[in-house]
Amino acid sequence: MTTTAPSTIETYLGDKAESLLGFNAPKISKSQLHLPGPDFVDRIYAQSDRNNRVLVNLQRMFGHGRLAHTGYMSILPVDQGIEHSGGASFAKNPEYFDAENIVKLAIDGGCNAVASTFGVLGAVSRKYAHKIPFLVKINHNELMTLPNKFDQVLFGTVKQCIDMGAAAVGATIYFGSDQSARQIVEVSQAFAAAHEAGLATVLWCYLRNSAFKTKEKDYHVAADLTGQANHLGVTIQADIIKQKLPENNGGFPAMNADGKSYGKFDKRMYSDLCSDHPIDLCRYQVLNCYMGRAGLINSGGASGANDFAEAVTTAVINKRAGGTGLISGRKAFQRPMKEGVSLLNAIQDVYLSRDIAVA
Repeated sequence: MTTTAPSTIETYLGDKAESLLGFNAPKISKSQLHLPGPDFVDRIYAQSDRNNRVLVNLQRMFGHGRLAHTGYMSILPVDQGIEHSGGASFAKNPEYFDAENIVKLAIDGGCNAVASTFGVLGAVSRKYAHKIPFLVKINHNELMTLPNKFDQVLFGTVKQCIDMGAAAVGATIYFGSDQSARQIVEVSQAFAAAHEAGLATVLWCYLRNSAFKTKEKDYHVAADLTGQANHLGVTIQADIIKQKLPENNGGFPAMNADGKSYGKFDKRMYSDLCSDHPIDLCRYQVLNCYMGRAGLINSGGASGANDFAEAVTTAVINKRAGGTGLISGRKAFQRPMKEGVSLLNAIQDVYLSRDIAVA
């Protein structure tokens, strides 16, 4: 097994290398966390109320791909065709209109699992469900409605996921949106059914509310607000939490400015539990995943001019914060397949590197 040399990772990090690799003073010690490791399923999930079949499917995911048996995950998600439109998602690479190529990219890229829609995974399930763990995304926000609205609706059933041989189900809740209460009920019921049937659960804990974006900052990526979304996600028994990497903090105080009343916060959240360092901001997300009992995987974000550097940087922050891995899609599939494989491998190399440790 070949991995990217530390010097290559440092090159990707650029002027952030010293700050990210040298950080060693987190507000919350790693000794308080439940950290990823080869025994994570036995050490953490097996102590919960998850049945044996759920443990089997979690082990399938943790035991697959280049990161097999490390306790870390690299997942390829390609469900953007529904919300972002197929044309907008695949214009750069029309080959990914074909569901099989999505699964091939995940396999060739050494991923732990492939996450996609009922349509994509169902179209090729007999050929591939036994070759790579399937993570079926069961709800989506479709943007054909005019005007657009922030709502996640179910596109299928847990039984369909079982029938196609899936290892896990995934869902999104838009916390803070008008329909979040209904989404919480729907996803809670779906996750309960999935666990009963033996499937693992992954929750996209995203924030959606126009009030979260102010003139000063976009608090959709605030550590305190995303952390609380994570805390709600583990409350409905998501085994793995997907969250955007935090970019700022102070969402609760900002939402309570000018006499407004929103949520609850304690000043010690910002002084004792977190700092402004990117690794501390991400660690606050881990804290809200029951100190790491539910694995935190951060998303890779949109494709741009510096995809390799951004992906490696996100991986370093997640790993050093105590996270479980990355779920990166557009940066990988919106480029030629060979380059997409290289990008996924660059992410995985961060988690395989013994020189990059939890802070």
